[in-house]
Amino acid sequence: MNAELAELFRRIARLLEIKGESAYKINAYKRVARSLSDLDAPVEEYWRAGRLKEIPGVGDAIAKKIDEYLRTGTLQFLERLESEVPPSLLELTALPGIGPKKARLLWQELGITDIDALAEAAAHGKLRALKGFSAQSEQRILEGIKEYRARPKGFLLGLAYPTALALMKRLRALPAVSQVELAGSVRRGREMVNDIDIAMAAPEPDKALLAAADALHLPHGEPQPEGDCRALEMRLPSGIPLHLIACRPEIFGFGWVMATGSAAHTDSLGELAALHGKRLTAADFPASTEQEFYGAFGLDWIPPELREGAGELEAAAHHALPNLLTEADLRADLHTHTDWSDGRATMREMVAAAVKHGVRVLAITDHSASLGVANGLTPERLRQQREEIRRVQEEFGDAILLLQGAEVEILADGSLDYPDEVLSELDVVVASLHTGLRQPRERITARLLNAIANPHVHIIGHPSGRLLPDRPPADLDWEAVLQAAAEHGVALEINAHPRRLDLKPELARRAISLGIPLALNTDAHTPADFNNRFYGVIAARRAWATPENIINSWGREKLLSWLRAR
Repeated sequence: MNAELAELFRRIARLLEIKGESAYKINAYKRVARSLSDLDAPVEEYWRAGRLKEIPGVGDAIAKKIDEYLRTGTLQFLERLESEVPPSLLELTALPGIGPKKARLLWQELGITDIDALAEAAAHGKLRALKGFSAQSEQRILEGIKEYRARPKGFLLGLAYPTALALMKRLRALPAVSQVELAGSVRRGREMVNDIDIAMAAPEPDKALLAAADALHLPHGEPQPEGDCRALEMRLPSGIPLHLIACRPEIFGFGWVMATGSAAHTDSLGELAALHGKRLTAADFPASTEQEFYGAFGLDWIPPELREGAGELEAAAHHALPNLLTEADLRADLHTHTDWSDGRATMREMVAAAVKHGVRVLAITDHSASLGVANGLTPERLRQQREEIRRVQEEFGDAILLLQGAEVEILADGSLDYPDEVLSELDVVVASLHTGLRQPRERITARLLNAIANPHVHIIGHPSGRLLPDRPPADLDWEAVLQAAAEHGVALEINAHPRRLDLKPELARRAISLGIPLALNTDAHTPADFNNRFYGVIAARRAWATPENIINSWGREKLLSWLRAR
């Protein structure tokens, strides 16, 4: 719910900016969104205890809005605002060179409210008559639209997943429903999803769907057939489409599999059913549980993260599915930040949060000097930080082992931001690309290969450099990168932040096949960021990763031995 509410308040702030409201009012909503994102406890705990106003930035007016949303799932203020300002204008502000003021000008002067209308106007030279626009800016806008349309579409898993959990909690209270479960791409853990799918078991599916829509206070039509089940489409206040599926309890296992699997997975099941002389229908496979459904094919139950049509049916038929990583397996986090660089918490606060989340080995890896925007550490400050690490270690004792590391910038010429004598003093070196990500393939690949070949580097951080959904990955020669990592024994990171989830699962799976160790790190900048381990585990599971593949799940001595050997 924290992520969902934070996104709602960010949405309000952006709409208020387009409307032209005062900076004070806009910043109030932005501040609350940041506070909710950084909150290291569910906002519901503050709400139930009557402590909402203890959250930074929450006064009477915003506390009432949070209360309204937690009680009803709606926010009338946002509904009124969206009736005044077309929500599609938010898309325009995602384009380079178009801020809230220009979006308002396009709307009020030319009636442009969406990307398609903007592209049409720019292509016909209609924008240059407006103040602040020119023929050159029209061309930049057209180029920006092209790039925007190439971006991955949908909503971040980090928003959709907690939203789905909150919805399911409310739906499980309905008398008309006997079972409520997550389904679709959210359950499979895709980085970006187009909607939220929730499957329900109910003796009377239509009645259950209508009761669910009423309980969620969402506009809706009439239930429609979906295979052997029934479905209802709605849209949440955050803009995420909601797809509810209701099946009779005796066929719920069949319906849940159909509602979860990718098209490739269900197509493969259909082909398998045909080999059995059957059709992929509830009549032929009337399973009440998923285990019963897969068992009818002679298959082991398949974890949802693997249901992508990538060999999972064959593995399940031969009892060869991997023992996938779980969050309980993780013991270490080797990429975190404090207020020594761009973190938003002290070292002590970060260590306390790590202990709370079950971390037993923590590397403090603040940025190196050249990343000035992140207040990177000079070698002198790096050595000063070592003293604070010693003091904090003494305070926490055996509860956790602290290591000093650094996230070292891979510079434009391929060299590292610290000389070898400084790198040799560190317990953990995470080498990362942050700048020059649009360089040609040969050049940026060479930079990464140079970092991998450095004997002091342990981990390549967020290897592709992508930021979902805005920044595409660097154009790397991945086979060359993977072969080099395998040769030098350098770990590649699965960055657990929902905006990164980098490596992509298919690349991480290829790395596993080459024997490359993987590091699953949070890249935490706040105590709340340790919660993102959950998303990193999903990404690792989608790569078929086991605890043995992830260095963060190794025992302390094995991990330390590996770090020293580098």
